Amino acid sequence: MILPVIISCTPRKDNEEGKKILIYTRNGEGYVHDNIEASVIALESICSELSIETVVSDDPVIFNDEYLVQFDGIIFSNTNNEAFLADDQRRSFQEFIHSGKGFIGIHSATGSEREWPWFWSLLGGKFLRHPPFQPFNIKVIDSNHQSTDFLPEIWEWEDECYYVHYINPGIRVLLAADLTTVDDDEREDYPGTIYGDLFPLAWCHHYEGGRVWYTALGHTREHYSDSLFREHLKGGIQWILELEDYE
Repeated sequence: MILPVIISCTPRKDNEEGKKILIYTRNGEGYVHDNIEASVIALESICSELSIETVVSDDPVIFNDEYLVQFDGIIFSNTNNEAFLADDQRRSFQEFIHSGKGFIGIHSATGSEREWPWFWSLLGGKFLRHPPFQPFNIKVIDSNHQSTDFLPEIWEWEDECYYVHYINPGIRVLLAADLTTVDDDEREDYPGTIYGDLFPLAWCHHYEGGRVWYTALGHTREHYSDSLFREHLKGGIQWILELEDYE
């Protein structure tokens, strides 16, 4: 077995739940966000609060059955383009999901694996485009979820409003952008009025045995210091690991 390259590993002394998460940050050829370090710091801090052990890596060699078995969840934190380099790595990732484990995608994760339809369906959609970074309103669609139940009904936010296509119709939408507050010269082309004046930004679902949660938010480094956004991420982690009673 080839030993994986690990960026960092944060053990927990009081890990009562015995949970462990892989935070994966690989970017293939193309745009790389400058928020990755900040996102990792925030995720490690949140997991520490929840007594969850974390491992951080950007090396696809770790995606093999023997190594992944130790994890209860995987987070693709601002990954983009090619997340994997070989089909056996993709197969091991699929088997991880099929074994009933959890998966989270953050922001540009929908831009990962752009040639793999199974991944689009797992995550809930495939990145298409976004209008310019700007303030806009987010509507809480489902407040009965630990990643949204603390938010105001209308959440004023500044970010890239991501549009995805190939949307999995089985997703449970949690947050949506109010498109009447988004300045977008190309809206008529897509998304048009497919969802009226709303467009999904965060969701969760069960997929082929696994539990999946995604948020399109989190473009800037500063977002990962925002208390509401961190609580949003925390709720997603709790949900995929079934640490709360919510469904």
